[in-house]
Amino acid sequence: MVMSNKVLAYEESRQKRLEENKKRMEELNLNKLAQALRNSPKPSPMKKTKPRAKQPVELTAVRRSSRVADKPAPNYKEMGLETLRIGRRSYGRRDLLNRVYASDGNRLDAIQRAEDLEAGLDNQFPSFIKPMLQSHVTGGFWLGLPVQFCKAHLPKHDEMITLVDENGDESDTKYLAMKTGLSGGWRGFALDHELVDGDALVFQLIEPTRFKVYIIRVNEAEEKGAE
Repeated sequence: MVMSNKVLAYEESRQKRLEENKKRMEELNLNKLAQALRNSPKPSPMKKTKPRAKQPVELTAVRRSSRVADKPAPNYKEMGLETLRIGRRSYGRRDLLNRVYASDGNRLDAIQRAEDLEAGLDNQFPSFIKPMLQSHVTGGFWLGLPVQFCKAHLPKHDEMITLVDENGDESDTKYLAMKTGLSGGWRGFALDHELVDGDALVFQLIEPTRFKVYIIRVNEAEEKGAE
C-alpha cells in the first residue's frame, strides 16, 4: 500500500512537470519556430563555374601615332633580343683582377710634374690637380672634384661640363653639384685617353662649364727610370 502511494505521487509529479514545460514552450513560441525550420527549403548547393580559357596575347606593339599608322607593326616575338638593345658606345671591359698600381715614387713624380705644368698656366683661369686612382679609371669611374673649387667656381646645380684635351678633342660629362663630381661621360673620357692609376691631370677652367685637361702620364716616369 505504501509503494502504491509513492508510485502514484511520482506519476502526479511527472505529469505536472510535463504540463509546466509544455506551457513554457507555448509561451516562448518554440513549437512554431521548430515547425518553421522543418518546413523551410534547403539552400541549393553553389553552382560550379568552369574556368575561362585564357586568350593568347599577340606580342605586337600598339601603334597610336598617325605618323606610323600605315606601317606594319613589328612582331617582337620573332625578333631576337639583340635587336631590342639600345645602341651604346662600346668599350672593352678592363679586367679588375689585373689592375696595375703605380708605385709611390712614380705617383709623386707625376704629381710634381703636374704642379710644374700648372705653375706655367695663365693664373686668370682657376685650376687644380687631380691624381688618378683605380676608382677613377676602372670599376666605378667616378671622379670627385675638390669641394672648395666646386663651391667657388662651378654651377650650383647639375650641369653638362665639357672636357677639352690637349689636342682640342671634346668630351661631355655630367657634373653632379650635390656630390661635386663627374659621373656620366667621365668613363668614356678615361677609357678614350687610356688613363691609369698614378696619372696626374691638371684641370683648368677656361669657361664656366668648360675645362682644359692636361694629362701627365705616370708611365713616363717608369720609362725614364728604365733608361
